[in-house]
Amino acid sequence: MEYFINCNTSSLAPYTPALDAAKAAHLYRRLGFSAAVQTIEQATGQSANALVNMLIAEAQNMPPLPEPTWANWDNSNYPTDDEQRNQIKNTQEEEWRIAYTQTLLNNNLRDRLSFFWSNHLVTQLEVYSCNQFLYEYINCLQRNAIGNFKTMVSEVGLTSAMLYYLDGAYSNGDNPNENYARELYELFTLGEGNGYTEEDIIETAKALTGYVNRGEIGCTKVTFDPTKFNTETKTIFGRTGNWGYDDVMDILFEEKATEIGYFICKKLYEFFIHPDSTDDANNAKSIIDGLSATFIANNFEIAPVLSQLFKSQHFFDDEAIGVIIKSPFDIFLNLINETSFAYDDSMIRTVAETSRLLSQEVFNPFDVNGWQRNRTWINTNFMIGRWLTSEMVLEQFWGDKPEQFRAFAVATVGPSNSNTSNPRIVVQAIVTKVLPKGLLTEQDFNNALDVFMVEDIPDNYYGSDFTPEGLGYWMLGTSPEAPLQVYLLLLHLIRQPEFQLK
Repeated sequence: MEYFINCNTSSLAPYTPALDAAKAAHLYRRLGFSAAVQTIEQATGQSANALVNMLIAEAQNMPPLPEPTWANWDNSNYPTDDEQRNQIKNTQEEEWRIAYTQTLLNNNLRDRLSFFWSNHLVTQLEVYSCNQFLYEYINCLQRNAIGNFKTMVSEVGLTSAMLYYLDGAYSNGDNPNENYARELYELFTLGEGNGYTEEDIIETAKALTGYVNRGEIGCTKVTFDPTKFNTETKTIFGRTGNWGYDDVMDILFEEKATEIGYFICKKLYEFFIHPDSTDDANNAKSIIDGLSATFIANNFEIAPVLSQLFKSQHFFDDEAIGVIIKSPFDIFLNLINETSFAYDDSMIRTVAETSRLLSQEVFNPFDVNGWQRNRTWINTNFMIGRWLTSEMVLEQFWGDKPEQFRAFAVATVGPSNSNTSNPRIVVQAIVTKVLPKGLLTEQDFNNALDVFMVEDIPDNYYGSDFTPEGLGYWMLGTSPEAPLQVYLLLLHLIRQPEFQLK
């Protein structure tokens, strides 16, 4: 597959034309996990300004996932028997995994962002091993996903998941642990080696001590113990005092606003626009500079940055479409949303499990650096796995209800062609729907058309608008072969290089 170089030279000036279907589909692929035919139809003809305002407001007003019944359990709620306790914990974890994956599928920008932040402000369930802490952590990310970045960083640092994951729960005043201080600067706010020293880390670690009240081993929420806080005078970024946790956050965002602004906006750019943000041939740096200025001017509110970006000519430039490699979750959730195939908890479970097999396990990013995305998703082993697991998901949909494949095609071609006898119309509509850039060559399209037409349907059964001698016996809306043809076409398309892009 060709590696796309960032050739986008458009600016942050507003994109003013009415959105066509391709631009609307691009917006939904990036802001969420794609969208159904009907959603794109409703978005077509709207302005970027109106549609982005609606999607941002939706994200801001969306409540977090409801609290599960076990959210506040501690060790006393579980059986003492190890096997029974582990069985209950595994059931809770699966329940929460299904619930959260469902939000990714349905909640557009809010949970596209909460998932993004889970790969930035990283924790790993397999390390802290407590479902109650997992709930608290995800709740924090959902509440703050499109809120204030400083608030989110401050709150997530005091979740028990983070305190255990980066050893804050063991950081006493007389023996500070530097792990969280280091990652706070290196990974969460400034970038590696950018604007801090080893001495800043040492001093910051002292200020973050005291959050060590953790009760018995297990799921007791971590709280502050003032007797375990380091009361020495500390100097952080040139400012001296008996600093504590809140002081660290204030000093960091006051003294290092420029560094934070650029680091976070660069990461947002690479996630939403293009993984290449450094090439001299493009103006990515000037775009990131503009976003960073907006971020800082709005006291680190996330929404104004995303609003500026998603309404811009740069976002809607043709060079921004189909240039990011899908993550495993993108593959499966996009396919479900784009086809509107019926699913249940079993399918959501399949999505989570197949994504795990492709090295994207929800709640367990690869390491503290998170999943590295883009080209790492398509090495030789993963490429074959992406084909096979996509086929497995399609086979499950086919086994559940073959007729929904016809329904997808009918919706995709639109009312005027709902019973067309021209296979080219059907194939073109489906190719356009599931491949952001279509197929690369006319021969590629003809290959897809051949797959759709299948050998046991004579050419003259298609309409005269397809072949001069056509009889029109075959019709999309009524022919019994049509669902299988759509299924075979999708099986073919998921193996094309263009399917791996969004």
